[in-house]
Amino acid sequence: MRTSSRTPALVAVVTCALAMWLGYLNKARCAAPPFDPQGRSVRFDAVKDATVCYSDIQQLWIGRGINLHLFPFLDGGITRDGVLTGGTVEYPVLSGILMWVGALRADTDVEFLLHSALLLAPFGLLVAWYLGRLAGWAALLWSATPPLVMYAFLNWDLPVVATTVGAVAVLGVRRWPLRTRAVIAAVLLAVGFCLKVYPGIFVLPLIAYVLTGGDEPGPRRDVRGAVAVGAAAAATVIAVNLPFALLGYPGWRASFEFQGNRAADATSNSIWYWGLRPLVGGYQDTEVTAEYNDLVSVVSPLLICAAFALALWLGWRRYRRDGCYPWVAVGAAMLCGFLLLHKVHSPQYTLWLLPFLVLLRVRWPLIVSYLTVDLAIGIGVFLWFDATMTRTDTTIPLLLTLVGVWGRAVLLVVLFFVFAGAPLRRPDPTPPDEERPLMPAMSGKPG
Repeated sequence: MRTSSRTPALVAVVTCALAMWLGYLNKARCAAPPFDPQGRSVRFDAVKDATVCYSDIQQLWIGRGINLHLFPFLDGGITRDGVLTGGTVEYPVLSGILMWVGALRADTDVEFLLHSALLLAPFGLLVAWYLGRLAGWAALLWSATPPLVMYAFLNWDLPVVATTVGAVAVLGVRRWPLRTRAVIAAVLLAVGFCLKVYPGIFVLPLIAYVLTGGDEPGPRRDVRGAVAVGAAAAATVIAVNLPFALLGYPGWRASFEFQGNRAADATSNSIWYWGLRPLVGGYQDTEVTAEYNDLVSVVSPLLICAAFALALWLGWRRYRRDGCYPWVAVGAAMLCGFLLLHKVHSPQYTLWLLPFLVLLRVRWPLIVSYLTVDLAIGIGVFLWFDATMTRTDTTIPLLLTLVGVWGRAVLLVVLFFVFAGAPLRRPDPTPPDEERPLMPAMSGKPG
């Protein structure tokens, strides 16, 4: 008897809740009384790296107006030295709102961490449910692997992952016209852009999917549908950002300026810091030079755009071969290019990639390899920070960090071409709709 797709979804939700609970307990080790006058746990700076319990949530309790309950962006700005002031945070506006809501009834970083976890957790559960419905038991890759424990409450990433998975789920509702589904998906991706930017890149392959007729039979071009998708995404981004830009332009602009000026330094975990910096800035210490920063600021976006163009072109080749533009696979390849080539690769970005490993049915050796190197950097980089600050032996932490950085880089290149070249696996026509995943799985085998 075939298992209903609701069963793996329910199991994925339960295991996701358990993983997030463990993740919260891990981060809460850094948050405990006594507190300083600003409500920050005194122990935080002493143990955050050595015990690998650091979270941006606790870190940003002070320094962004959060502990003062300032509404984000309206009275903020950025100094000439690149320091954010007032209520400005370094993330897009909707993430700023989430941070503000999480702090509303909090007087200490302990309460802020707890309230933020309660605010973010439903989005993690929603991702688990949709992945279970979309891909069956493969959803346990999201719910029952180390990244969710390590990163669920490292930053505010669960809502943005939910918008991406939600967009894929909407495209699987075949009883709606394609144009309707695609416009709703575009709005969700635009909301994701206003949370953490990266879902915005998926609008491009979605436009190509609609332009080429998507999953509807017959060779045709839907130019109006493609324009509607792009217009819906753009209108959503404008509608969300315009009030902030009008009411607090300096604070709103400062968040973009801060990210534009951010250096690919020791906190970036990027191939630029560990690969290019030795050639330009040297290995004498952890500092970076202006020459190096300027070079990365030019080369990184150029290569990211090149990776996007290559993924879109390979997707078009697959459309010519298979008759359907693989927008999810192309989006996944674009994400791999972004993660590899962006000047910052924070550990929690693994949560962005995990749903695509589920939906596109990547082979297990690749998955296990990626999770292994991710674990190496997810632990090693914090131990390296601690060893560097305390001037203790850095050998093992540095080895773990390098294994993580370069192992992840190699696997992202492999995954880019696996995603961009993977043929569609046709859906099994025999099970009734209620007994199969909501969308056909996509093979990770190279074409």
